[in-house]
Amino acid sequence: MTEVLIEASSLTKHYPVPKQRLLEKQQVVRAVDGVSFQINEGEIFGLVGESGCGKSTTGQLLVQLVKQTGGDLIYQGRTLSGLSRGELKSLRRDIQIVFQDPYSSLNPKKKIGWILEEPLIIHKMGDKQTRRKIVSETLEQVGLDPGYVNRFPHELSGGQKQRVGIAAALVLTPKFIVIDEAVSALDVSVQSQILNLLKDLQQKRGLTYLFISHDLNVVEYISDRVGVMYLGKMVEIFTAGEPGIEPLHPYTRALFSSIPDAERKKERVTLQGEVPSPIHPPGGCAFHPRCPLAMDKCRVTAPELKRVGQGHEVSCHLYEEANHT
Repeated sequence: MTEVLIEASSLTKHYPVPKQRLLEKQQVVRAVDGVSFQINEGEIFGLVGESGCGKSTTGQLLVQLVKQTGGDLIYQGRTLSGLSRGELKSLRRDIQIVFQDPYSSLNPKKKIGWILEEPLIIHKMGDKQTRRKIVSETLEQVGLDPGYVNRFPHELSGGQKQRVGIAAALVLTPKFIVIDEAVSALDVSVQSQILNLLKDLQQKRGLTYLFISHDLNVVEYISDRVGVMYLGKMVEIFTAGEPGIEPLHPYTRALFSSIPDAERKKERVTLQGEVPSPIHPPGGCAFHPRCPLAMDKCRVTAPELKRVGQGHEVSCHLYEEANHT
């Protein structure tokens, strides 16, 4: 039986909005609003949704770059809230992140060798000779010559920078990596190279990924399971590429109807209106103002994420009603 590596339970992150006047009520941006899901050991869990839905914030919460407002985060059975600075530092060896923009995530004043060796020095891993060997081997594993240790980031192409970003996440030999839009800024041909590299590394090292992207084709290609977020909430989780498994939530169906499919014709679902403000989310189901299938119940009662089949969960009253019949 596959073990759960990391679990989010009612995970919440609210950011206060600056008050304009002294007597104003404090408002918050509900970036992540009660999200629950599990990622199994050795799995690639894809997270998809429109810009501003809370995907990247969820990833940052999982690596504890930001602290949750509420809910629990559990890694290998251990609750991460309330960890000391020393305990968090130890955790960093196991949990890493690859950022979207390699241009800003690499120190432009430092050579690649320094960038990759610094985490090893911080965590007191080996002597200088051992560290340099780890750096050279890691560069080779991401498809770069060890001679790149003497180059600066500005001397590299976008794809090479992203390979260095991946190497920086790998040097500490982590178990879990958040990959946040790591291919979105790259050319399509370079994207496929990086995706294949990530899959290869995941298999060789037994890694577990949270793969965040707005590109549905990319998410379906690389992921074992897919979670779909809308306005800070998880609306559906399903197995990617499973025969007979079709998205059920009206929002997911609209998203996936835009993916070209040569094997079968799909009716394009066009959503009306704009995504509501995360400061003033609608009552009931957050999607109901844009949902063509919304019922009266959707306007007043928020649906829960419930299992509707093997490896398939959906947050929608349509399927609650169906389960009772």
